Amino acid sequence: MEYLISNFGIIQAVTIAISIVFLRYLFFSGILYSIFYLFKKQRFKHKRIQKKFPKLIRIKKEIKHSFSTAIVFTGIGLCVYALKINDLTKIYTDLSLYGSGYFFLSILIILLLHDSYFYWIHRFIHHPKLFAIFHKVHHQSRNPTPFTAFSFDVTEAIIEAAIIPVIILFLPMHPLAIFIFFNISLGFNIMGHLGYEFLPSWFIKHPILKWINTSTHHNMHHQKANANYGLYFNFWDTLMKTNHKHYHKKFYAITRKNKKTSITD
Repeated sequence: MEYLISNFGIIQAVTIAISIVFLRYLFFSGILYSIFYLFKKQRFKHKRIQKKFPKLIRIKKEIKHSFSTAIVFTGIGLCVYALKINDLTKIYTDLSLYGSGYFFLSILIILLLHDSYFYWIHRFIHHPKLFAIFHKVHHQSRNPTPFTAFSFDVTEAIIEAAIIPVIILFLPMHPLAIFIFFNISLGFNIMGHLGYEFLPSWFIKHPILKWINTSTHHNMHHQKANANYGLYFNFWDTLMKTNHKHYHKKFYAITRKNKKTSITD
């Protein structure tokens, strides 16, 4: 962002930044959509979480809403930049200042903080009096696609991203660590809405890996709405007993080739 603003006018720099955020989302979502929804849909149909495919009009609406989200996320990025140039953040550029160990630890910390924030905000906006204001747009995609990843109402996009400037006020972060975090976040978001489950059946029984959420986990949230609120991890859903009661059964039905274990979408 600093490079853009210093080499272009502010309006041009912001326009470029929005374009980068939106095109990055389109690029990765588009690749996965092309593979699994167009060219190889029959080859991987046994991995579909919901057997039906969403209509094209729904996907067009997802992309439309995602452009607004790209604008909001760019605005959050500008907030981070403004805080940084005024020396109000803990962003540092010298890797030796905290060492390589802390570099990777800081990525894990921000993921844990963001996951906790997301879980509780997510549950909060599912309240009947708040759902229509914040979360209805996202849940119009009951059968999500990779393009659903950014399909939010503007109000939801703001509250989901607002935690990031707050975190960097207190948590020392290298710009590369922040970049890695944003890419992990985008990856989880797209995979959570992919509509396919490619993980092995033993994944959710592994003592460590079981704490990482699967595509099935978030897809069921779109179907059932009142369960599976976590983003990256399953800590809070397990602790608060908000995992859907059929989550494991559904996951096994997709990941095992035993047709007798399949359940209705």
